[in-house]
Amino acid sequence: MIEALKHDDVIEKVGGRFKLTSLIQKRWLEIMRGARPLVDTAGKTPLEVVIDEILQGKVSIDYDASNLSPPEHASRD
Repeated sequence: MIEALKHDDVIEKVGGRFKLTSLIQKRWLEIMRGARPLVDTAGKTPLEVVIDEILQGKVSIDYDASNLSPPEHASRD
């Protein structure tokens, strides 16, 4: 299991488990279709790359475009 998924940090960052799952699925598909990873991929699986991108804030949900409610602690720039 990926260590980052053992903690609630990544879940809280996006606002819940279902939002996290959706974000992971969409980004994973982009990478599988040839999108360039935004973090170092050395020795990582595509799933680990996606989790790192989320944790580093390089991939997130566009709450304005999606009409979803952002997490209470998230700032809307």
